[in-house]
Formats: sequence, structure tokens, C-alpha cells
Amino acid sequence: MHIKLKRAPGIYLAGFMGSGKSTIGTALAAKLGWDFVDLDKEIEATEGESIPSIFDSRGEGEFRRIESDAIRRQVRRIERGAPTVVALGGGAFVEPGNYELIENHGVTVWIDCSFEEVQKRLVGHEGERPLARDPVRFKLLYEARRAGYGRADFRVEGDCDPDSTVAAIQALPLWK
Repeated sequence: MHIKLKRAPGIYLAGFMGSGKSTIGTALAAKLGWDFVDLDKEIEATEGESIPSIFDSRGEGEFRRIESDAIRRQVRRIERGAPTVVALGGGAFVEPGNYELIENHGVTVWIDCSFEEVQKRLVGHEGERPLARDPVRFKLLYEARRAGYGRADFRVEGDCDPDSTVAAIQALPLWK
């Protein structure tokens, strides 16, 4: 088993919005018998407000602060020995400071999904994704975040079906 998992049994799924982190994370956690946390859902439950509403009423800066606090809570829980798969929000992994919070507290996996596939998956849901509202800025954001995602410990293809992506994660050398 990868040394990071021995110290802190956490797998953090990173990737752009629509890459399938929540779907893949749910399936992976079920296969491993671990807990699953969707960070965005956790934030909505804690704040009593949807992510788009937080963006609209409090701004992206405040949302990112709330998100970092949520990551800290999950890291502490994992450090106490609760094996957990965490689906990070699309910007969480690339936000300054968040990478440092998780880099030594588990393993990070980038679900790398093509922009074309992301667009297909988000059709009809753009209003639920504040940063997807402007198509030009959305594409620029996708390109800008790729380098940050590349810092993950591992990268898996995300354009395929979720079961194939889960199998790819289970085939990574982190389990040996």
C-alpha cells in the first residue's frame, strides 16, 4: 500500500466540474468499503445554502474560504483513521493552500476529462454551476486549471464510463 495511504487513509478525487468525481467517488468508496464525502454536498449541508446561492450572495472568495474549512475538517477526520474517498469541488485542488492541506494526508487522483465530454455532461445544468455560466470564461478556466490538476499523485482517464474509471483507480500502484 502507498505510504501516504498508510499514514492517512484518504483518497481525494480532483478534476474539472463534470468530470465525474462524485459518481466515481461513490462507486470507489462502495468497492473499498470506505466512507464517501462529496465536498460540495457537505458545504451545502453545513451552510444550509446551495453552492450557486453562496457564490451569488457571498462571492467566490467567501465560498473558497468555506471550502478550505471543509477540507480541513475532512483531513482531520481521515487523520483519525476514517478511510474516506473525498470528491473535491472543481476548484478546490487548484486553490492556493488546499493542495498543501491534502498532499500529505492521503493520495490525490486527477479524473482527467476532455472539455468536450465536460460540456456534454453539463448540458442543461449550467445554472447549477456558477463558473459555467459564461462559455468563453468556462473554456479558459478549464485550460487554466489543468496544470494544477497535474500535481495530483495519479491521473486517470475520465471520458469513459464510471466503472472503467473506478477500475483504473483500483489498478493504480497505490494499492501494492
